[in-house]
Amino acid sequence: MNQIILFDGVCQFCDKSVQFILKRDLNGKFSFCSLQSDTGFQLRKDYHIPEELDSIILIQGEKYHSKSTAALKIARELKGGWKWLYIFIVIPRPIRDAVYDRVARNRLKWFGEKTACELPTPEVRKRFLS
Repeated sequence: MNQIILFDGVCQFCDKSVQFILKRDLNGKFSFCSLQSDTGFQLRKDYHIPEELDSIILIQGEKYHSKSTAALKIARELKGGWKWLYIFIVIPRPIRDAVYDRVARNRLKWFGEKTACELPTPEVRKRFLS
């Protein structure tokens, strides 16, 4: 099953996260789409994702996951020891999301905004929805 990751296209931390996932998603399970793109907007509409939700969003089949749940489900699919992070799913979601929200609120202040785009290889470019 192909899974779609929606991310903030202007956030440096989000961009680095996408690059991190790409390097560890050796089977190409994930496709990527910026929340700010036309396709991102349409996916939000199709999946009834609230507009004010600006966190990482993982679309799997007919469902979507956001915030810490999305991050942990993504980690579970990555090469290496990252899959072990999924054990934190046992922590109640409100607690996990409180930590996630703290980072999310400060991500632009701590990591900045993207000022330039890296040109991906044609192979990687195919994994991005426009």
